[in-house]
Amino acid sequence: MKTCFIGLGYIGLPTAVIAANNGIEVAGVDINPEIVKSVNSGKIHFSEPGLEEICRDVVASGNLKAYAEPQTSDTYVIVVPTPFKENHEPDVSYVKSAVITILPYLKEGDLCVIESTCPVGTTEKMAELIFSEKPALKDKIYLSYCPERVLPGNTVYELIHNDRVIGGINKKSAEKAESFYKLFVKGDIYKTNARTAEMCKLTENASRDVQIAFANELSIICEKAGINVWELIELANKHPRVNILQPGSGVGGHCIAVDPYFITSEFPIESQLIGKAREINNYKAFWCSEKILSTMKDFNLREGREPVVALMGLSFKPNIEDLRESPAKYIVSKVMQGHNNADFLIVEPNIKEHKVYKLTNYKEAYNTADIVAFLVAHKEFKTLKFKDDKIILDFCGVFKK
Repeated sequence: MKTCFIGLGYIGLPTAVIAANNGIEVAGVDINPEIVKSVNSGKIHFSEPGLEEICRDVVASGNLKAYAEPQTSDTYVIVVPTPFKENHEPDVSYVKSAVITILPYLKEGDLCVIESTCPVGTTEKMAELIFSEKPALKDKIYLSYCPERVLPGNTVYELIHNDRVIGGINKKSAEKAESFYKLFVKGDIYKTNARTAEMCKLTENASRDVQIAFANELSIICEKAGINVWELIELANKHPRVNILQPGSGVGGHCIAVDPYFITSEFPIESQLIGKAREINNYKAFWCSEKILSTMKDFNLREGREPVVALMGLSFKPNIEDLRESPAKYIVSKVMQGHNNADFLIVEPNIKEHKVYKLTNYKEAYNTADIVAFLVAHKEFKTLKFKDDKIILDFCGVFKK
């Protein structure tokens, strides 16, 4: 079997590598020539534990080769971005372009799978596009949707072991896609229709967003009420049917902070709770930045000088280098713009350097600063000892005081 992966990003490349590592002949396609070059040299263009070693092996074995254009294959997997237009309206033009690029290569018996996050109904629309351009393929090729559900930092393991949901435009398409994914997925595979699979992906992340919003809203209430939110949640979770998540400085990443908008844009009247959760989680980052700025102002009035402020963390979640949609990055930017004269120490232990911010060692920043704002609960931060002589703003539960 030969498979063509369209898009070699955070999901496309790992999936292509794992497929190739299971004996599938893989052609990886990307419009970025630098990515094509790096993959063909056995390297990956982002950090993911364990992935580069496998990539190097499958490239050396000939099972994976990258190209700038699609190659004739038996299976085509579309894993391209779905960015947003204004007002958080999803833009499926990349998916449409990917489908158009493979049209000349499609033949009877081929399987086409979309993995990109999409609005409900996208797979059916792409089927209409294919059959309008190549009507002879009607009912002679297989089209399915199979969303990814991996955790950055643990992608290699989860691509293999996580359960998958596959939605076909018909029963045979779902079965054909199931046969393909069984070649490298050890988790259970559940078949459904394309619309349900598309909505399943969005529902999973919207559900997480709503639960996090509850925790974040609680943290804002507790701050005003003079209650330790970490203790409150721990005690509330002693109830056998309560499981409140931990609050943070907002919600980031390219899934939880993004996918709910695919629902709210299509169903704005119906998705009241989902839309409000997005507002709350976005507001939490704004609230954190305002809290830092007001604390700096109070320090200046009290001490007669600008404080040294350590802003601890830039990534969107603990212990990874990924800064996509990061609330911490937003907070750092807003605080620095709002107080140009202060001395800021920016910390992110998971990256060596940043194009915009000069990074400081986390121990040095912690020991030097007057005000320490923990934005991400990195494991390194949890090794620090609480110091009473500092003003500590713990937005993510490093000390939970």
